[in-house]
Amino acid sequence: MNTSIPAPDLTKRPPRSARCRLGGYAILPRMLDKGRATIVGSNGEFNYDCPLDQHLIGFVGLDSQALLEQLRSGKGDGEILEWINANAKQKRSPWEIEQWSDYMSRRGPDSDAETLSFFAERVGSFSKARPDIKSWADLLDLDDHVSFGGKP
Repeated sequence: MNTSIPAPDLTKRPPRSARCRLGGYAILPRMLDKGRATIVGSNGEFNYDCPLDQHLIGFVGLDSQALLEQLRSGKGDGEILEWINANAKQKRSPWEIEQWSDYMSRRGPDSDAETLSFFAERVGSFSKARPDIKSWADLLDLDDHVSFGGKP
């Protein structure tokens, strides 16, 4: 069943949060939004197959360009999930997916000075009073919120 999902316009709203899950996978819905928007040229400043997406690609063992071709065919999220489950080089069990997704939702900057400095600068560019921003997912959500008119 091809539902031909329309591409989101990421110049008007952000993709889904990195915390959103599909089939238990964090990051996947965001990646699909960016892929669909990239296909039609409405991705704005969002990049498909970025370093965040690569965490998912590596965990599952997928070819990001093959996934993009599946999106190009108009498949919905459920159909894409079926395709991923059929084509993943790494067949992950539900508990592995859950643990990985939980980790990715909580994952903060590495302890090296360069990464910590980058993270602190990005948070500081939005607000000097947000000690609750500790993970990359927190930072992405804040960035998306502020970029589309919200207050930090």
